[in-house]
Amino acid sequence: MGFKILLVIGGSRSGKSTFSQKVAESVGERRLFVATAEPLDAEMRRRIEEHKKRRKGWDTVEEPLEIAKIIEEKARRYQVILVDCLTLWLSNLLGRCAAEAERYMDGFIGACKAATTPLILVSNEVGMGIVPDNPLARRFGDLAGSLNQRIGEIADVVVMMIAGLPLIVKGDAKALFNIGG
Repeated sequence: MGFKILLVIGGSRSGKSTFSQKVAESVGERRLFVATAEPLDAEMRRRIEEHKKRRKGWDTVEEPLEIAKIIEEKARRYQVILVDCLTLWLSNLLGRCAAEAERYMDGFIGACKAATTPLILVSNEVGMGIVPDNPLARRFGDLAGSLNQRIGEIADVVVMMIAGLPLIVKGDAKALFNIGG
């Protein structure tokens, strides 16, 4: 495998999930999808169902908070783990245990570093707009920016999705699909 950690980042509906799934499917047959979204309303339930339909042959774990534990416990059983998405995970943390968000982030970074299974991590780039007008939104932006930077630092490959097109920000595109050996 050409990468240990792949960060796929971009705006909302930029093609992050579709691209990440294609890369994961090129890695192997034993794939785990770690879903952080919670079906809190009808629209989110519909989105979750659409994503599930596209993942035939995948094992799925729905976990809104303890994604580090999932990676630590399940990594050896799979050829690749895809976590989608980290910004929803941060939102879950801020809604349930805001005071512990940074501790969870530290644990997640540690689990990623220790993992021997290739990881594909999906996140939103939230820092390209105006500074939010309320403290919670600013804290979310600060945490998302910090998490994305920390993952970008340890990732072998970072891909920015723009209009459904992958832009390699760090690493080598050959690592993504085992191109050229």
